[in-house]
Amino acid sequence: MALGLQAEIWTEEIICPVCLDFFTDPVSLGCGHNFCRSCVTRSCEKQEINCCAVCQETFPETNLRASWALASLAEKARKLSLNPTQTESKLHCDKHREELKLFCESDKKLLCVVCSHGQEHRGHSFLPIEEAADIFKDKLKSSLASLTQRKETAIEAEAKQKEKISQLKEQVNSLQTHVTGEFAKMHQSLTDREQRVMGDLRQREEEILKRMEANLREIQCKLNSVEQQLSELQTQMGKDAPTFLQEEAAGNRRVSDEGFDLSVCEAELPVAKYKWPLKNTVWRQIIDNISPSKYIPFSP
Repeated sequence: MALGLQAEIWTEEIICPVCLDFFTDPVSLGCGHNFCRSCVTRSCEKQEINCCAVCQETFPETNLRASWALASLAEKARKLSLNPTQTESKLHCDKHREELKLFCESDKKLLCVVCSHGQEHRGHSFLPIEEAADIFKDKLKSSLASLTQRKETAIEAEAKQKEKISQLKEQVNSLQTHVTGEFAKMHQSLTDREQRVMGDLRQREEEILKRMEANLREIQCKLNSVEQQLSELQTQMGKDAPTFLQEEAAGNRRVSDEGFDLSVCEAELPVAKYKWPLKNTVWRQIIDNISPSKYIPFSP
């Protein structure tokens, strides 16, 4: 037991206050506190002003003195397989090197017994550290309960909000499917209507073309007859006078206008039916197919 206590006391002296492990390449600051060289270097990199991690006294980074004695003790501790975490690291007074056992209620500071009898703390009230810690913990219980309640409220609100978000996404997906389906129906309705209108237009075209082409053939037939007669007359007129008179007197040819009535078949296509009123008619039919109870005006 005594050996264990001795080991605890002297191992505390070779533990770095920063890494809480045995010293590695220990150095001493001007204030007298010791640290691993690497711990001091990392601390200096993070701070604008170099100061001791224990007493906060500033020091120049170049003023680091190697402590060979502490290095030797730390090495011996490692060889003895001592573990710095096996002993409780106790806080000590920087001035008297005594263990801090009291809490000054007036100054809200940890003190050793020697400090409590000093002029600086005369008339102050003190409590053992453990008792003071229990008092402060009791004061924090109400805050702890309040924060716990706030956490539960926040968790509940978070769950509800996530549920609302999920419901919204499901609703939007459902509406998107519905809208896509409704527009697909309208597209199909327009396509069907277009095909019917185009079919009606082609049918009218065929009927009118049939009459026009029949009339064209009649015109061409009469044109051929006229051209033939014209050719014959031109040939007759090209003969000499005696021959012309003999054939003309015997043939008694005369051109008659009887049966030569020509007419052009006009288009009977209802153009207005297929122009601008068409869209009004189509949309009116589509709207009429929509149930009034389901029709809701939409303003994008």
